[in-house]
Amino acid sequence: MDVIVVGAGPAGLTLAHELALGGAEVVVVEKLTERIEQTKGGAIQPRTAELFDARGLLDAVLEHRIDRAAVGGHFAGLPVPLDNTPWHTRYPHPIGIPQWKVEEILEAAATARGASVLRGHEVTSIAPDDTGVTVTTTGTELRAQYVVACDGAHSTVRKLLDLPFPGRPGTFRAVLADVRLSAVSDLVPKRAGHLSTLTRTTEHHWGMVVPVGGDRYRFTFGKLGEHETPMSADALRQALTDLYGEPTTLAEILTMSRFSDATRQLESYRHGRVFFAGDAAHIHPPFGGQGLNLGVQDALNLGWKLAATLAGWAPDGLLDTYQTERHPKAARVLHHTAAQRVLAAPHPEPDVLALRDTFTDLMRLPDANRYLAGMMSGLDDPTRLPDLDLVTATGPTRVAELLRAGRAVLLDLTGDVELPPGWAAHVDLVRAKADADFPAALIRPDGAVTWRGETPLDLQSSLGA
Repeated sequence: MDVIVVGAGPAGLTLAHELALGGAEVVVVEKLTERIEQTKGGAIQPRTAELFDARGLLDAVLEHRIDRAAVGGHFAGLPVPLDNTPWHTRYPHPIGIPQWKVEEILEAAATARGASVLRGHEVTSIAPDDTGVTVTTTGTELRAQYVVACDGAHSTVRKLLDLPFPGRPGTFRAVLADVRLSAVSDLVPKRAGHLSTLTRTTEHHWGMVVPVGGDRYRFTFGKLGEHETPMSADALRQALTDLYGEPTTLAEILTMSRFSDATRQLESYRHGRVFFAGDAAHIHPPFGGQGLNLGVQDALNLGWKLAATLAGWAPDGLLDTYQTERHPKAARVLHHTAAQRVLAAPHPEPDVLALRDTFTDLMRLPDANRYLAGMMSGLDDPTRLPDLDLVTATGPTRVAELLRAGRAVLLDLTGDVELPPGWAAHVDLVRAKADADFPAALIRPDGAVTWRGETPLDLQSSLGA
């Protein structure tokens, strides 16, 4: 076995797909016997949409999207939509989709490429050594060259290895539920939209009901003045009535779970032959729909690097770049979600109200809005290349379509660039015409551009940049 992935959430299943695409033998172990059909965050950000497009997965996502207004994302729930159009993306709006549907799509794609998913296998011990890692579960004992922990905020792997998870504990624990409503008041929105139009606050509760299809809704709520909101049917009914009035009637609670605004991050995402990705590596306040996207992008970064290492062609030190590239990305999200936590307080103090007003005015300025939109969507990544229209000798195509095979691409827009000897097995040379301001680009399998033709091409260092 090449890799054991612990956890069948979005990060783990994305990683399994990437590893299988790169030719690795991978098995995912998941403690749950079946997938929980919970909406959770309920949206993917524009950069994640671009990356799913690059793997041919976006059509399936769009097939299951939630009906929502075509508006940009938000920052701290302030009433100014973020405009992603200046970032030249085909997907300027967050795409609403239940998390379990994303997992279903990713699992189908991963298993179609040869990955295995073992459910009902809770990890009970993990023993890394110099040549591999032995993992014992409630069902079996497995051994692989590497293990990647994608098992969430309460990571069993992290605890078994006794790794500290430094940061700040949460100031509240609230409830997220999927419910069916048999009747609704005029206060209940008819479709999903900008967060500022969905949130409500009363003297006793804060919360948000979002339609997710038919009579099904996602209900997020917290009780003001209490650190921990009770998670019970009575507490949910009380909050629903308080926020949306007596006519709003609960028919059924489908799922319920807790979340908090804790902020924590592992100092190192690698411990020998064990790696961490997604919420197992970092957690943050749930503002702006960052969690799923951050984990998926961790997996896309690590997947091809691990597969290349296992195949024996990776540049020296390639696996170390996972830490250097992804740790700062998560640290930035932890930083700005901490700021949003202050701005989004349900009953803000007068000073915070003044700050909200000032920040709202700033968000109406195009440059400030562009900055925040790029940060929240992931489109401001300096290694990102917009999905350019290309014309090749075989006809029109797009950058995203060049990446479907999960290989690096040397895109030549001049006809003068040559692929160095020995690299044709791992890098596709594509000559094309395009409206671009660079002569050539090296695009890694994860979509990151690490060379743009301004200097002589060194594939070894550029792939490992």
